Amino acid sequence: MLKTNREQLVCQSVIGEITSPLGGVNPYRISPDGHSDVYPGVGGITYNLRIGDPACGLFADHVEPGVSISNFTKFQVQPGPNRALNLYSCAGNQATVVTGDAKGEKGRVTGKHGGIEHVLLDFPPEVLERLVIGDKIQIKAFGCGLKLTDWPDLKIINLDPDLLAALPVKPAENGKLQVPVTHLVPAAIMGSGLGSPHSHSGDYDIQLFDRPTVEKFQLDNLRLGDFVAITDADAAYGRVYRSGGMVIGVVVHSDCVLAGHGPGVMVVMAAGGGEIEPIIDDQANLVHYLPKL
Repeated sequence: MLKTNREQLVCQSVIGEITSPLGGVNPYRISPDGHSDVYPGVGGITYNLRIGDPACGLFADHVEPGVSISNFTKFQVQPGPNRALNLYSCAGNQATVVTGDAKGEKGRVTGKHGGIEHVLLDFPPEVLERLVIGDKIQIKAFGCGLKLTDWPDLKIINLDPDLLAALPVKPAENGKLQVPVTHLVPAAIMGSGLGSPHSHSGDYDIQLFDRPTVEKFQLDNLRLGDFVAITDADAAYGRVYRSGGMVIGVVVHSDCVLAGHGPGVMVVMAAGGGEIEPIIDDQANLVHYLPKL
């Protein structure tokens, strides 16, 4: 078992409520090929899309699996409660419904989506049926500041310590940390979200508009919850292109129609010096690692 600084971390409550999907005065979204249509998008309760399901090939744009929450109840600006909800929530954190017909039911954080600033949660199907827009859900936010003590140059972000412990990561003979992933993603096709000054909230997108690259890296079979390795990248203190670097992320939302967008990736590990060695494993998905409730 890899050593961490778990005993130094603080577990603190954050809360949000289930958001409504959004619609615009002009409902059309135009693709880089000039095609326009009206697509389901962010927010709400998505009943037929959860982690483990395909992230591509849907008639959708930025759709979020399971339950989408935010905290704009009292402050309609980015600083404040919603910023705390997004900064401190980590994948694997326990989420408890505290209002409504599903009060007391528990789920897990699966990701965070930038721009719209949502935290994403997974619940069993029978719980989804009892939830309604506006229900409040409280999260035990635990994981901010998590480190692997024997890997000081490797940044851990957005991971609950119990989820990190469940991942089959291990030291390699070459001195790197082996991390299972389903896909390798070249940094050259990363789009929306690049340049963020930090990676503790939000995501950045894998553009899938170049068919030769998609086919070469088999990116059209990405699933929600997949762990992927972005090569020649760093995201320890902002998302950048860096030769030899490696970012491990989790796919958090569906493919997109808009130029510069695609399946979103929330950063969970970053190593600008190449301390990570990705190992291809088709089973490297959150559905296989999330601690049981």
